[in-house]
Amino acid sequence: MAGMVDGKVALVTGAASGIGRASALALAREGARVVVSDIDVAGGEATGRLIAEQGGEAFFHRADVGEERDVAGLVAACLDTFGGLDCAHNNAGIAGGMGPLHEIELEAFEKTLRVNLTGVFLCMKHEIPVMAAAGAGAIVNSASGSGLIATPGLSPYCASKHGILGLTKTAAVENAKRGVRVNAVLPGSTRTPMLEASLAMGSEIEKMVRANQPGGRFGRPEEIAEAVVWLCSDRASFVSGESMLVDGGAVAR
Repeated sequence: MAGMVDGKVALVTGAASGIGRASALALAREGARVVVSDIDVAGGEATGRLIAEQGGEAFFHRADVGEERDVAGLVAACLDTFGGLDCAHNNAGIAGGMGPLHEIELEAFEKTLRVNLTGVFLCMKHEIPVMAAAGAGAIVNSASGSGLIATPGLSPYCASKHGILGLTKTAAVENAKRGVRVNAVLPGSTRTPMLEASLAMGSEIEKMVRANQPGGRFGRPEEIAEAVVWLCSDRASFVSGESMLVDGGAVAR
C-alpha cells in the first residue's frame, strides 16, 4: 500500500533531533522525499543517514530559519534537488530565556522570537508561493500548548507560540483558494533534548512538569510526528487553520 505522503516532497526544519527528526523519519517512511534542515550540521546529516537506512530518500541543507537569505536558499534547494515542494513542517525552535518576565533580557526575548516566530514567518513566506504555483500544498507549524495557555517562567517562548497560531490561521485563510492548507501542531511535554535540558535543572522541575500530564507520562517525538504526517497528507484535505493539540489532555485538564 502507498504511504500517506507517497511521492511528495517534504521539508522539515529543526530536523537534527527531537520532534523534527521524528517527523522527517515518519514522512520518509510514508513515502516522501525529505529535505532535512537545521543549524546543527552533524545532527541533520545523521537524520539524513537514518532516513537512508530505512530505505528513504533525503538530503540535508543547513539553514538558520531566522535569516531570510538562508530560508530562501533552503526552498530553492528543495526545487533544485527534488523539483518541487508539497509539504513542510516548520519545526525549528528554542526554549529561550527563562525566568520572571521582568527579569528577561531583551536580547533573550528577541532571539526567541527570531527563531520561533520570525522563522515560521520566513519559512511560510518562501514556501507558500511555490505551493500556490502548483495549486496544492500543506504546511504544518510547530506551536505548543504554550500557544494557548500561560507558561510562567517562559514568557518569550509563550509569546512566540501564541504568535505562531495567529500566523497559521491568517495564512490558512489567505491561501484557502490557492490550494494551500496551513495548520499547527501543539505538542505537550515531549521527551526531546529541549525538555531534557529543562528537566536537568532539578528534580523538582520534572515533578512539576509531570504533574501537569493527566496520563502521568511525557509524549514521544514519534507521537507528534504521526499528527504531522496526517496533516501533511491528503487524508486531511479539508483541514486548514487548525491548532491540533497532541498533549495527552494536558491543556484540557
